[in-house]
Order: sequence, then structure tokens, then C-alpha cells
Amino acid sequence: MERDEFNAGLLDFLDRSPSPYHAVAQMAARLGDRGFVRLAERDSWSLKPVGSYMVVRGGSLVAFHTGSAEYLEAGLRMVGAHTDSPCLKVKPLPDLCSAHSRQLAVEVYGGALLAPWFDRDLSLAGRVTLEDQRGQLFSRLVDFQRPVAQIPSLAIHLDRQANENRTIDRQRDLNLVLASDCEPFASLLLQRLREQHADLPKSRIHAWDISAYDTQPAALIGVRGEYLTSARLDNLLSCYAGMQALLACDRRQPTLLVCNDHEEVGSRSATGADGSFLRDILERLCPGGSLPRVLARSLLVSADNAHALHPNYPQKHDGNHAPRLNGGPVLKVNANQRYATSDQSGALFRRFCDAAKVPMQTFVARNDLACGSTIGPLVAAGLGVATADVGCPQWGMHSVRETAGADDAHLLHRALTVFYNCVAPPAVAAESAP
Repeated sequence: MERDEFNAGLLDFLDRSPSPYHAVAQMAARLGDRGFVRLAERDSWSLKPVGSYMVVRGGSLVAFHTGSAEYLEAGLRMVGAHTDSPCLKVKPLPDLCSAHSRQLAVEVYGGALLAPWFDRDLSLAGRVTLEDQRGQLFSRLVDFQRPVAQIPSLAIHLDRQANENRTIDRQRDLNLVLASDCEPFASLLLQRLREQHADLPKSRIHAWDISAYDTQPAALIGVRGEYLTSARLDNLLSCYAGMQALLACDRRQPTLLVCNDHEEVGSRSATGADGSFLRDILERLCPGGSLPRVLARSLLVSADNAHALHPNYPQKHDGNHAPRLNGGPVLKVNANQRYATSDQSGALFRRFCDAAKVPMQTFVARNDLACGSTIGPLVAAGLGVATADVGCPQWGMHSVRETAGADDAHLLHRALTVFYNCVAPPAVAAESAP
């Protein structure tokens, strides 16, 4: 797939994925169109020797090719990413009224950069759990799909210090303005559900997981279209690159993509990378106690975006480890294991990039700045699998609007496709004697 076609698909995917649930639904639909069979965790499985399957758990997804090679000989080629992004989530009892305005109370999810959320045309999307007339609980996705809310800034005339490192009060300043007057939010939500789901039975809402999102579409910007800007690039960009690599690979090797929810809040959940989801799937693929032997021949590429060199703040980077936009995928290294890359796993990823004719960059955080993390260390520790942390460089991480290079997602896709196709087991060599 050429870059322009790849980017067109990426932009469409970003626009159709305002929540982790929508992102997983989009991936499941696209994988299903290409022959992936959806499995239910509660069922017994009968997998074909050469087959393509997927499993969904909430806002997380695992998709895999069983391949024609034996797991104990070939190992597993795994790519991991996450579906969630920092955002504002609607509280369970959100209805507020102030100064003749109907408002929604929200809770900050993850390490969000808050200032860019002001004065945006916001919509709402997520998952709702309902009860029908027979007492059965069921869930539906919902998306208002148009601007319905805003967080208006206070005018400079009423806050002369607004441009002087103003502090944002998370409890007071972030309530969404929804209308001058309207019904309770639950009623509006049920009305929207009925508009979107013609088959919705008569029911009442029990709970929701609803987030605000910016309605501005993803776009290519720059005089030459050299930048890609959107909400949720961290980390739906990696989900899309991993999915397209899984679809493009030759399916000979056992290959797997895992996209977890809740990375931005620590991954400790039933659908997070610190939960059991991936291990549950792997133990069904490798029964009879064979999983440790398979993992010893396997490699996980944890794909999560990296900090690109910012033209206004070059001093925030280590001079020798400052990746640039459109410079290719970034290998992320941290001596204190905030990233799971080792010298050996990093060398393997460099070989995949070389084979794909893809340039590779390296990121190391400054010693005087805290380093973020990814699902990589959690999965590496939980499974004991060799792991390389990589990602596309970007600006504005955790903002409501982020920017990446127009080349980089496609370059990552090419490197991951080579990784999935590699014939030799991707594990590192056995330890040599001292």
C-alpha cells in the first residue's frame, strides 16, 4: 500500500474512532471484511492450522494469524498498542445548571493537556449499558456526531492574568456547556440511541462510558501536506499501522496484534495491558504448558508514539536523541525500564527497519525530565517476552489535537510488515557463556 492510500485510510479511521469502543468496532469490521473470524471468550475454540481470528473484550482487541509454522519452532511475532487517549469523561450524575446554562460535569481521564480543550466544538461518544423490558442488560455504542458542547474561556477582560501561566481548576473550569435549557442528559442520550439504532428495544439506561471529543476532522496540513494532525494520534495511529501490517503480512508465521484500553491510566484493568486479556488468549493458542517455550522464541513490538523535537522547545530534548517528524519510526530506550527495549530487542527492530528500507531514530529522555511509559514494560514483565518499544514521533502529545509526520505512520507500517513476515524466529540469541 502506498503512502497516500495508507494516510487516507488512517484519516478515515481516526474520524470514525471517537472512543476506544468505536476504534475496536472499526478494527473488527475491517478485519472481518478481510476474513478474520470473531471468537467469543466464553466458547470453546477450534482453530484451523492456517486461520485468522480476533477477540474483543470491551475497548480492547486481539487479532491473530495462526500461521503455517509451528509455534514451538517459529515463536510469535506480536505488536502491541493502546486504544485510549486522555480525554474528558461524562460523570455518572452529570447534570448541572449555572447562569441559565445546562452543563455536564466531567472527569479528567489520563494525563490530558487541558488548555486546548477550551473553545472547541465538542461532541460526545462512547458506550451505554441499558436494560430491556425483560430485565436483560445489553450495551450499544453511541455518537452524537455533531458539535453539542463547549468549554468557553473566560474573557481576558475578566482575567487579566489568563496568559500568565493560569492554573486550570479541574473541578470548576471544565464543565461542558450543553444548552441554555434541556432535558436531563440521560434523556438526551436515550433519544440519540434511538436515532442511531432503529432496532433498539424499549429500555432504560443504567450506566455509560461517554467521552467528549473534538469534532474537527483529521487532516494533512503544511504547505506541502507534510504533517498529519488529528485527535487521538496517541495511540490510534499505532493501532492502525499494526492492523494494516497484520492485513498485509503473508500469514505464514504466527502473528498477533493486541490493542489494549486503559494505558493512559496505568493499564490495570480487565482490558488493560496489566490485566489478563493477552495471556488468556496466548494460553489458548499454546496449551499444555508450552507457552513459556513459545515466548522464549518470540518478540513483542510495543508501538506507542514518541516525543518529536519541538521547534520552539529544542532544549527539552537530549541533543543526540531528538527524533524529528518524517524521520521514521523511533526506538525508545530508558535505562530505568520505563521502556522495555533492551540492546538485543533494539538490535532486532533495527534489522527489521533495515530490511524494510525504513529509516530509524532513537529517543532517550533528558536526565532532568521524567520519562513516560507504555504497555511494553507491563507486557514484558507479565509474560517474560523480549520487547522493543517503538513509535512514530509527534508533537502535542496528550493534547486534544496532535501532530505527526505524514510519512511516519506508513514507514512504521512497512517495518511492522517485515517483522510479521520474518522467517527466522525473532527471539534474541541464547546467552553466551562469560
